[in-house]
Amino acid sequence: MDAKLLEILVCPLCKSPLVYQKSAQELICKADRLAFKIADDIPVMLADEARKLSAEEVAKL
Repeated sequence: MDAKLLEILVCPLCKSPLVYQKSAQELICKADRLAFKIADDIPVMLADEARKLSAEEVAKL
């Protein structure tokens, strides 16, 4: 994942900064508890395709 791209990407819903999870290939929004997948180095920033995170998963970040 390109570092410059990571600097400018924000959550499409609340505009919060995202946390990059390299091992899971996801961008995490802690505020909305959503995980956006990264497919072939391209972030899929669609809320309908985001994975919902549990409170425990967010707490581990």
